[in-house]
Amino acid sequence: MITDPPSVDEVTALLRAVIDPELGADIVTLGMVPGVSVAADGVVTVGIKLTIGGCPLRAQIKKDVESRVAVHPGVRDVRIEWGEMSSEERTDVMLKARWNARENAADTAIAVTTRVLAIASGKGGVGKSSVTVNLAAAVAAQGFTVGVLDADIWGFSVPRLLGIDEPLEAQKVEGSDKPRIIPNELVVGRGLSKGLLKVVSTGFLVGEDTALMWRGLMLTKAVEQFLNDVEWGELDYLFIDMPPGTGDVQMGLARMLPRTDLLIVTTPALAAQKVAARAADMARRSFLRVCGVIENMSAFTCEHGTSYALFGEGGGQALADQVGVPLLGRIPLEPAVAAGGDAGVPVALAGTGPAADEFRAIARLIVEEVAPPTNMAGCSARMLGMVAAALDAKDAAANGPQASDS
Repeated sequence: MITDPPSVDEVTALLRAVIDPELGADIVTLGMVPGVSVAADGVVTVGIKLTIGGCPLRAQIKKDVESRVAVHPGVRDVRIEWGEMSSEERTDVMLKARWNARENAADTAIAVTTRVLAIASGKGGVGKSSVTVNLAAAVAAQGFTVGVLDADIWGFSVPRLLGIDEPLEAQKVEGSDKPRIIPNELVVGRGLSKGLLKVVSTGFLVGEDTALMWRGLMLTKAVEQFLNDVEWGELDYLFIDMPPGTGDVQMGLARMLPRTDLLIVTTPALAAQKVAARAADMARRSFLRVCGVIENMSAFTCEHGTSYALFGEGGGQALADQVGVPLLGRIPLEPAVAAGGDAGVPVALAGTGPAADEFRAIARLIVEEVAPPTNMAGCSARMLGMVAAALDAKDAAANGPQASDS
């Protein structure tokens, strides 16, 4: 019995089962199949465009295409015509791959109610880690539980900035079939505004002076482990200190936590602003929201009240205007910020002065406008508790000492 050859639509449907191993989506959806032809004698010709001509996955894709199409009884032979994408086509394919990864992101240990804020920059040396730690501490001091993930795997500095040096430990946790990593914790604030920091960093796994010589895949796997194997518990916020640039960790985070919002840190210098714009571009290409810009190392004011723009001026506002997001604040250049980091006591907690005030103002802006807490039930309970305590204090003051003695 002679079986008729398949239609072009039937062959295309078969090709949807061929997955690009690197991009994680089928080759039809990705736009890698510019054409299919079927001859009357059952010879099927499939055009395939690779992202690069020497793609190392070419043999795997060839094998998968041939085996998938050959299953149709009307196919006598499968032939592949190879091509290479243009730069525009490559860009389009990567956008489709990132969107597919976003829509099919695997679950992590980070609850869906947690607001995730990645602190990013286009280059190193802009004080990104200091900004991360101070903002996380200032948000926690408002009564929230805040996670701090040091994703700068090579250049970890969060442990020193928070004055924490205890190694991470794994413990058996109820509901888990394997031990889970327990974050280091730091209580901040006082009274009803007392909050909690939960901190994870590779700095807790190796010595401070140990160089981590890991390549891209290991970096991504480390971040993946921190997101999946850490017992984070209930978090209102997760602040992620990102490595500089737009590399493996950034792309991995966009894939694993697609609901992440980015805060871009830059200095006032025009050159830093231009580089930081690349971090914003990476976020947009990965379908992440950029929610604001923070200018760090702004003008230095001496004891006589004269301000000096040591690193230039205008870079933060220029970047915010370029990206189309608000400039959340300008952190002045102050010795107190560095001193607090060296001592392991963020200036945003107990410090005084313009820098401490600005960190706290940005933290309030984050909570009230930029990224309000998702868990509104817990937030409402906190607010009601604060109101009740304020009313009790007012009643006690009005009734005098005898009220407390009765």
